[in-house]
Amino acid sequence: MGAAIYIQGTSLTVRLPEELDHPASDLIRKETDRIMGQTYIKTIIFDFEETTFMDSSGIGLIMGRYRALGMGKGCIKAVNVSSYVEKLLHLSGVHKFIC
Repeated sequence: MGAAIYIQGTSLTVRLPEELDHPASDLIRKETDRIMGQTYIKTIIFDFEETTFMDSSGIGLIMGRYRALGMGKGCIKAVNVSSYVEKLLHLSGVHKFIC
């Protein structure tokens, strides 16, 4: 299954695909950029429920969305995080930017 993106108020939920690799990250980045250009978004929620693989482009996607929110002016959340993804978020230092 691919990514699904939902807007609720000022929150954007991104249900991530099973494999969060370069092609998937690029599509998600483009779609979230489009949405954020049209709608005020304060919080981005990344739902990792389906994700079993993530490479550095997934880390880049999260950090890019953090920058797009204004580096501390918004909130990045991660939900349904597996131990594998949690380990990657900690090793990369991204966990410091997650609310």
